[in-house]
Amino acid sequence: MHGLTLLFILIVAAGTALELWLATRQGAAARAHRDRVPEAFLAQVSPEAHRKAADYTVAKVRLARIGTLLDALVTLALTVGGGIAALDALWLRVGGSELWRGTAVIGSVAALLMLVNLPLSLWRTFVLEARFGFNRTTVRLFLLDLLKGIALALLLGVPVVLAALWLMVHAGTAWWLWGFAGWVALTLLLTWAWPVLIAPIFNRFSPLADAALKERIEALLERCGFTSSGVFVVDGSRRSAHGNAYFTGFGRHKRIVFFDTLLEQLAPGQIEAVLAHELGHFRLHHVRVRLVASIAVMFAAFALLGWLARQPAFYHGLGVAHPSAHAALLLFAFAAPALLYFTTPVNALWSRCHEYAADRFAAAHADARELAAALVKLYGNNASTLTPDPLYSGFHDSHPPPLARIARLTGA
Repeated sequence: MHGLTLLFILIVAAGTALELWLATRQGAAARAHRDRVPEAFLAQVSPEAHRKAADYTVAKVRLARIGTLLDALVTLALTVGGGIAALDALWLRVGGSELWRGTAVIGSVAALLMLVNLPLSLWRTFVLEARFGFNRTTVRLFLLDLLKGIALALLLGVPVVLAALWLMVHAGTAWWLWGFAGWVALTLLLTWAWPVLIAPIFNRFSPLADAALKERIEALLERCGFTSSGVFVVDGSRRSAHGNAYFTGFGRHKRIVFFDTLLEQLAPGQIEAVLAHELGHFRLHHVRVRLVASIAVMFAAFALLGWLARQPAFYHGLGVAHPSAHAALLLFAFAAPALLYFTTPVNALWSRCHEYAADRFAAAHADARELAAALVKLYGNNASTLTPDPLYSGFHDSHPPPLARIARLTGA
C-alpha cells in the first residue's frame, strides 16, 4: 500500500471517529439534562420546551452520525477506492476534449454526491424537522429548490470549472496565481450578486412595512454609524419555523434581512438588540478580518494545490493512476476538508470571541436585557439545547454556550 494512501485512510478514520465520539457526548448531555431546566432559565423556559430541545438535539445527532459515516465512506470510495479513476476512464471512452472531459468528470462527482446526500436531506426536512413542528416546506417547493439549485450550479459552475482547468493546462506552473485572482474576483462578484440576483430566485424579499420598527432600526443604524441599502423581510416561513436575521452584500449595497418568523417571535426592543449585535460584527471589523483571513487561507490552498498537482505521488496515493488537472482538483477537494477538520476548534474559538465582543457592542448601543431575553426566546423557539456537551461545544459551536452568554449579558 502506498504510504500516502495509508496516511489518508488514517486521517479520515481519525476524523470520523472523533466526530462520532463528540456527537455521542452531545446526545448524552442532552439526555442527561432533559428533565431539569437550568436555574438561570427557570422563569423563561418551560419544562416541555426544554424536553423538546433535548429530544430535537438527540434526533439531530443521530442523523448527523449517519451523515458522518456516509461522508467518510464516499470520500474513501471516490479517492483511494478508485471512484474518480473509474469515472475518468468512463468519460475517456465517451471522447471529447480534455477540458470538457474534465468538466464532465467533476460534474459526475458533484451529481453523485448530491444523489448520495439527497435521502438525508429528505429525511431531515420531511421527517426530523416535521416531527418537531419546524418544517413548512412542501414537496413541490423542495423539488423546485432542488431544480433551481442544479440550474444555478450548471450556470455558474461549468464556466468556472472550464476556466480553472484551462488555466491548469495552459498557464504554466504559475497557474495557481491566476486561479487565486479569479477566485477573489468571483467571490466579490457573488457577494454583490447574491442579494440582488441570486437570493430572490429562492425567496421573496419585501421592504420592512412596520413603520415604527423601521424608524427604531434607522435610529440604531445612525447611532452605530452604519449605512445600508434597506431593511428587508424574507419569507422564511415558507420553508421553516426557525427564525433568523442576517446582513448580505458589501459597501453601500449592504442589506439587513429579517426572517418573517423572527419578527413574529420577538418584541421591537428585542429585534433592535439582536440587530445591534449583528451591527457589532461590522463595526468591530469582524466581517473584514474574517474575509482577509479566508483570502489568506485560499492563497495558501491555491499555492499548495499548484505544488501537489505536479507530484505524481499525490495522484497515485489517492487512487488515480493517470495525473490530470481535473483529478488534481477533485483529489484536493476531498483531501483538504479531511485535514482542515482538525482546525475546527480553533475557528470555533475565534468565532465565539467575536460573538462575545458583538454582545458587548450590543449592550453599549441597545439594551443588554432585551438581547438576553431575545436569545432566550430564540433558544426556545428553535429548540436549541441549553446544556450542550462542553467538548462538543468547544469543538463545533460558533456561538458561546447559552448559560455563559446569558450570564455575561445579565451580569449573573
